[in-house]
Amino acid sequence: MKLIFKLSLFALLIFSCTHSKKEAQPEKPTPVNNHSFSNIEEIHTTHLHLDLTVDFTTKKLSGVARHKMENQGTNQAIFDVKGLKIHKVTTGDSENEKSRDFKIGPGIKNTILGQPLIVNIDKNTSFVNIYYETTEESEALDWLDSALTSSKNKPFLYTQGQAILTRTWIPIQDAPSNRITYSADLKVPSDLLAVMSASNPKEKNTEGNYHFDMKQPIPCYLIALAVGDLVYGDLGNQTGVYCEPELLDASKYEFEDLPNMMKAAEKLYGKYAWEQYDLLILPYSFPFGGMENPRLTFANPTLLAGDRSLVSVIAHELAHSWSGNLVTNETWNDFWLNEGFTVYFENRIMEEIIGKRGADNLALIEFFELREELERIENSGHPEDAHLFLDLDGRDPDDGMTDVAYVKGAFFLKTLESKVGRDKMDVFLTSYFNHFKFTSVNTQKFVSYLEKELLQKYNIDFNYEEWIYQPGIPKSCIDLKSDGFESVKEMSSAFVNDEIAEKWENLPFNKRSDYSVQEWLTFIRHLPSDIDNEKMKILDKNLAFSEWTNAEIQFEWFMKSISSNYSPAYPYLKSFLEKIGRRKFILPLYEALYKNENTRKKGLDWFNEFKKNYHAVSSNSIAKALKL
Repeated sequence: MKLIFKLSLFALLIFSCTHSKKEAQPEKPTPVNNHSFSNIEEIHTTHLHLDLTVDFTTKKLSGVARHKMENQGTNQAIFDVKGLKIHKVTTGDSENEKSRDFKIGPGIKNTILGQPLIVNIDKNTSFVNIYYETTEESEALDWLDSALTSSKNKPFLYTQGQAILTRTWIPIQDAPSNRITYSADLKVPSDLLAVMSASNPKEKNTEGNYHFDMKQPIPCYLIALAVGDLVYGDLGNQTGVYCEPELLDASKYEFEDLPNMMKAAEKLYGKYAWEQYDLLILPYSFPFGGMENPRLTFANPTLLAGDRSLVSVIAHELAHSWSGNLVTNETWNDFWLNEGFTVYFENRIMEEIIGKRGADNLALIEFFELREELERIENSGHPEDAHLFLDLDGRDPDDGMTDVAYVKGAFFLKTLESKVGRDKMDVFLTSYFNHFKFTSVNTQKFVSYLEKELLQKYNIDFNYEEWIYQPGIPKSCIDLKSDGFESVKEMSSAFVNDEIAEKWENLPFNKRSDYSVQEWLTFIRHLPSDIDNEKMKILDKNLAFSEWTNAEIQFEWFMKSISSNYSPAYPYLKSFLEKIGRRKFILPLYEALYKNENTRKKGLDWFNEFKKNYHAVSSNSIAKALKL
């Protein structure tokens, strides 16, 4: 990472963990480059305790972050901060604190990393306490007025830390390889419930005081908090769902298969290591489909499609309990080790739930999206982003969160499975998760383990280097087929070319329920980008794509509406952009609006009107795309 200041003291450092002999115990780190100022090779946090007050009036968190640290004999402890106001720093336990000198700097803030917080300590210091409060610049926090919630009468707060935003609400050594345990005591309004990525209460208490424990070591980006008018619904088999009361019935219906997903996951790769697995349905501003915070997956309400057609996202987040949470990418260059493994695992879970044909259809949709992503990357300023192993030096690690890490990574594993056989693949992955559990690994460590425990062991020739270190999709990639997809592709072409009956009611795909969501997505995607508006009207009249409550369908339809200048869809598109904050949907829509000269002004106006409804993760990406 090249920074304005060049003092070696502030070089970006991270450590890598090796396999721990004792379960759930983080080991001493060794340094490698990463997106952090912290000197964790000299001193690193082993346990964090937060004592915070949540104030919805001022929209601030305030209190103290108490770091229990392992000190190798240094007289400085360096933390990552961004958008925080530091009041004072002490050392010693809570009964015997001593004020310490500290400084934030040096010089100008780094717009991506924030700033280092440098604390003068003694060589035997093991407790550092940072008293602070958040500010309007704390990008991880999304403070929502009641109008943006389902209840419309209670406010809501949630955090989103991945990749490097935890430092905007906690002063911390914010590197993915620094695994820590944590606990928290929170004071919140008495009519709201607080939950975290830790042990959680099931109901509100009259004092608004809550205590949390996360006893397994996790990377800092997985520390998460939410406060709102929440209720809990038990789903069985150590699973359940938190949501606003208005969404409870719909949530319990939509995620009814979650206990079966848990059984399928444990059958594949071993015992779930986190005791409880719950979902939290957040307001629509949440920037992702889901976030794998341990014990408590944060989920976007767009998943509540009413027909359980989008639950593969939940299978994905559950799979992260092994790939990502149990075994974590050591640096953000190794992000594919989190996501590629998870998409592969997700697809295996879905195969157990809906069968191989349905799981293959899900994978093919993702593969189609990967090809589009690769085309965009090839024409971007960073064509090397088409590699699995990345070079994000000097860049925001969010830049690496593309379909390459997710889908190319998954198809690497699918292709490897086709080469070695599923039985050997499952034995290998189970041993991989067990060997590296509660540690962080990099690509080189994975390759060494792959060679020793699979390729050399069974004398298998597999070119992993072309997958990991080269762009694009290798020729060796497994080829999945779907008769259903081929059928709807043909119908799409027949419709465009007027090769079908004139009366729409006689068409075989008149009823939406005749085909799966994935098949309808394929049908829309294979319409020409400049399709005639009259044909768009026919489709909209008979299938009501503009009004379909499935967000995936609406997104694809709106993308086609923008490229073909189909203006009757724009009022629905405007409502969609006002309500939905999920970056997967709204970023491409704003990009398409901006690219089309006929809709550019409309896109800019809508973003200025609705950006307050989005989390910073989404609004920052959109502002960059719109050149604001």
